[in-house]
Amino acid sequence: MTEDELTGLVGTRMPGGVRTLEKWWVALVLDAMECSPSDGAAHPTFVFLVATGSMGWTWNELFAVFDATEEDGPMFGETDTEVHRPLQVGATYTVRGEIVSAARKVGKKTGVFDIVGYRLDVVEESGTVAASTTNSIVFPRRGAST
Repeated sequence: MTEDELTGLVGTRMPGGVRTLEKWWVALVLDAMECSPSDGAAHPTFVFLVATGSMGWTWNELFAVFDATEEDGPMFGETDTEVHRPLQVGATYTVRGEIVSAARKVGKKTGVFDIVGYRLDVVEESGTVAASTTNSIVFPRRGAST
């Protein structure tokens, strides 16, 4: 993938999806995290889980958009989660997302790599954005030149 092809993907929309926060699933996640059941779906981790689980692509499909596979060793970068309204058990949310940034970098030790940012919005049935998570993935480009 050339640098122009990479930056040309900014603005690409993800298919998105829908997720209902079922009581049983919320209870399992909270138990696995050793959190209080009173936290409910308001725990910020649910923003990431709902958003990435309903972005409309599998991780491998997302990697393929950037001409990469899991064997290439993509790495999770930064994350920033904003909760405008706590998520609610039993509520159904729509997830919509897009690629918001893409840049090619060169490191002295790592060589060429791409950093791709994507934002996922978790939207209430009313159309109000309840929460957003903006994340980045680092794609090593072994053998690539600048």
